[in-house]
Amino acid sequence: MSLQFHSVPVTPFQQNCTLLWCEDSKRAAVVDPGGDIDKILAAVEERGLKLEKILLTHGHLDHVGGTAALSKQLQLPVEGPHQDDNFWIEQLPVQAQMFGFPAVEVFTPNRWLEQGDTVSVGDEELEVHHCPGHTPGHVVFFHRQSKLALVGDVLFAGSIGRTDFPQGDHDTLIRSIKKRLWPLGDEVRFVPGHGPMSTFGQERQTNPFVADKRFG
Repeated sequence: MSLQFHSVPVTPFQQNCTLLWCEDSKRAAVVDPGGDIDKILAAVEERGLKLEKILLTHGHLDHVGGTAALSKQLQLPVEGPHQDDNFWIEQLPVQAQMFGFPAVEVFTPNRWLEQGDTVSVGDEELEVHHCPGHTPGHVVFFHRQSKLALVGDVLFAGSIGRTDFPQGDHDTLIRSIKKRLWPLGDEVRFVPGHGPMSTFGQERQTNPFVADKRFG
């Protein structure tokens, strides 16, 4: 399979920052660089990759805290999330102070993403699915050929994203999962924002929040 991935847990929240790369070209994107930039760059170097962009699922600190510094250091464009998460990005300094993180710079993505957009990683293409609920501008990246999704904090193995943050909404999140993710297929493997991988099929059977049996 030409698209490869490797997750690097970063920040005290152990957020899954994921390297995506095209095996043919060795060109790569980093998804959700929340912090620990040296750790991320070591993983890039170890695999002989050339970083060409940053992709973001949503605007929470543990997912985007390293974005401004990494973008500036390597002159990388930033794509995502959806514009509805701009208020989270604008509040990054406050978020950092609140959680005791080092100071974090605000940034403006080079490209906001919408439902139906695509993003490229080397010669590979991923679909963008807008999945609000955890945050209003959350997006998911899906590589159809390898049936791989990067879902940020929408869905976890055995759980779902929190909805008690500003502009979070539980019903919207459940709708995003059922209408945007499940149709992609039970066999889809996903990398969540925290914790181990799972498949959509496994979560439809066993996840206490979104298992099919909950909805009749």
